[in-house]
Amino acid sequence: MYVIVEINGQQFKAEAGKKLFVHHIQDAEDGATVEFDKVLLVDNNGTITVGAPTVQGAKVVCEVVSNLVKGDKVLVFHKKRRKGHRKLNGHRQQFTALTIKEVVA
Repeated sequence: MYVIVEINGQQFKAEAGKKLFVHHIQDAEDGATVEFDKVLLVDNNGTITVGAPTVQGAKVVCEVVSNLVKGDKVLVFHKKRRKGHRKLNGHRQQFTALTIKEVVA
């Protein structure tokens, strides 16, 4: 059984026991339980239920493993030829690590 859930504007495939890295959740603490009720689709052993826009009564219960995890560094390099202009910019996105405890559908 899996569901498609929307968390912070992004859609994720969620199954019990899996680990997710979502955009940073400000008020989450390590070890806290977080529930998401914006379930868009439920697949229960081949029986698919699509919400309009969400499935009523379905939710995903997660546990916060780590509130702040930094992603890989992304380097952005700008260069203008024959001008001597070079600019290097780096960015590391902040994530929250979640473990899915159960899927209620």
